[in-house]
Amino acid sequence: MKKNLSVSYAGHLSDRVQDLYYGKVAPEGIDLHYLPLQPFEAFNRMLRGDFDAAEMSFSTYLIQKARGQMPFVAIPVFPSRTFRHGAIYVNSRAGITTPKELEGRRIGVPEYQMTAAVWTRGLLQHEYGVSPAACTWFTGGLTSAGRKPMVASEVPGVSIRHVADRTLDDMLVQGELDAVIAPQPPPSFTQGHEAVARLFPDYPAAERAYWRKTRIFPIMHVVVLRKELFEANPWAAISLYQAFEQARRNAMEFLRTQEPPALSWPWAFEFGREIREMMGEDFWPYGIEPNRREIEALCQYVTEQGLAPRKLAIDELFAPNVAGLTSLKL
Repeated sequence: MKKNLSVSYAGHLSDRVQDLYYGKVAPEGIDLHYLPLQPFEAFNRMLRGDFDAAEMSFSTYLIQKARGQMPFVAIPVFPSRTFRHGAIYVNSRAGITTPKELEGRRIGVPEYQMTAAVWTRGLLQHEYGVSPAACTWFTGGLTSAGRKPMVASEVPGVSIRHVADRTLDDMLVQGELDAVIAPQPPPSFTQGHEAVARLFPDYPAAERAYWRKTRIFPIMHVVVLRKELFEANPWAAISLYQAFEQARRNAMEFLRTQEPPALSWPWAFEFGREIREMMGEDFWPYGIEPNRREIEALCQYVTEQGLAPRKLAIDELFAPNVAGLTSLKL
């Protein structure tokens, strides 16, 4: 009997991947050793060579790929997607009430090139006319000082300053920053500090309007595997894609369960029904074609924001033998 290929994988644990973690879904011919980690740790450790495959910042993958410095091959599995209007926080004393008023301001972001920041700058530029070059950017830890970027980001014509001894949250509260873009709410906001507010108070409404206009559901992360692993075992990319796809499909089916309730939130099923009515039954697809609009937008944003030396074509982003694979129909 042929021995299975042993593959270590790191990524966050969600309903979309839990069947892989618990072994309910197994990639054919692969013994998958799933280590649940927070995304930032998974990204950094994968870049250090700790794993065979991992969840990876999509913008980091695109930037390093365009620079010719990416030792990984991606498969079109997108374990994290999030709308980002709700990621913009302002100092309530700074007088910022509209997106355009962010121009000329000091904005903090954990990493300039992080996917959340790229998407947020993209929507601010294309939907509200906010030029990234018109702002002064400060990078550093949101809640702990000293965070260092995964990849260097020096953009001609854009002021980017790194802060090593302060947290962005403290600077926002003290008024040393006018705004912060962050994937997680700053502690000051969750604690109800009067100095911190969201730029879009009703951000779900803003995000729904954005989706209806653009049909873009922003992709944050992608699954990658080491290039040497892929070159020695190209079939592994197909096997991993199919397993991730089956786990995703199981999760989507689970969310359609009405009785007994699948989630602890009251009215969760009705909320899910509203989402499906707006975005369609298969609102979180994998594969290239269902996500072409999002992939092309992110490729455009990393290029026009000066992070990538050239705009990548979709055909060069993913393992060629998975390019034609599609999502299972719900």
